Amino acid sequence: MSKTERLYHLHNLLSQRRTPITRQALMAELGCSQATLYRLINDLRDHLGAPIETAPDGRGYYYEQHPGVRPFELPGVWISSEELRALMSARELLSGVQPGLMDTALATLQSRIEKLLDSQGVNVATQSKRIRIIHQASRLLSGEQFRPALDALVNRRRLDITYQSRGTGETTQRQISPQRLTSYRHNWYLDSWCHLREGLRSFALEKIVAATSTDEEAIEIPDAELNRHYASAYGIFSGPASGSAVLRFSARIARWVADEQWHSRQEGRWLDDGRYELSLPFGQTAELAMDILRYGPEVEVASPPELRERVAELARETLSQYEG
Repeated sequence: MSKTERLYHLHNLLSQRRTPITRQALMAELGCSQATLYRLINDLRDHLGAPIETAPDGRGYYYEQHPGVRPFELPGVWISSEELRALMSARELLSGVQPGLMDTALATLQSRIEKLLDSQGVNVATQSKRIRIIHQASRLLSGEQFRPALDALVNRRRLDITYQSRGTGETTQRQISPQRLTSYRHNWYLDSWCHLREGLRSFALEKIVAATSTDEEAIEIPDAELNRHYASAYGIFSGPASGSAVLRFSARIARWVADEQWHSRQEGRWLDDGRYELSLPFGQTAELAMDILRYGPEVEVASPPELRERVAELARETLSQYEG
């Protein structure tokens, strides 16, 4: 049960009773510890204004009621930004599904999502135009590219693919053992063991020109090894982390960057002059360097030297496009 659900349940328990409820009963109903109960009581009373009173014996709680005064109600919208984004994204994805065998099931699912949003104060019919989800730089993907990848992943079969390199345009024939489907920045990637390269690789689904499932069983890579390869460093094509990047952002945009999540193992600190220093693990420089350049003169790569030089080189090449 999430914190929001517990707060909502606690409110219902207190509002439906006219006598105090003991701590033990509340803890059992909410499935939480005494410390968590105290935090929920404080949040409901201090931040949301609930009229919570402690029983005379100190062992329970109740809502204070006054004749002629309207009972306390929680605010209308009880949904987090993450939940709202997930529900709206799911509705948008379902709206874009092509007609097929799952029409009825998907329509029912979409209806349930809309009812859930409506119960949280978001009327889809009138408010969807006020909530936008922008999929910037997302690339087109067809069902012919997605379905074989998903089938091979679920059925644990190897996949023969024709893959076109985005960088060189070169086309290669490969056999892969799919491990995970990853959605990254609104694009899909198939994390796989590549039998041609004998190593883990990520394949952009829209660059798989052709795919055929085989009868051979896919090899299994342990989760710990997958996490070390794909999650230990910055970016989608990261590989294992080989070092730590230290970036220093100007005081002008420091407050923006301090709220950003670049990597799960990042570390940040404020400098005496108002700048913000961000440290994060990385393996390859390509993607990180491009993201650094988005901030232009507002960021400096403090270390390592090879990343600093690569960013400087890209900046010089960019400038050369406008000189003369």
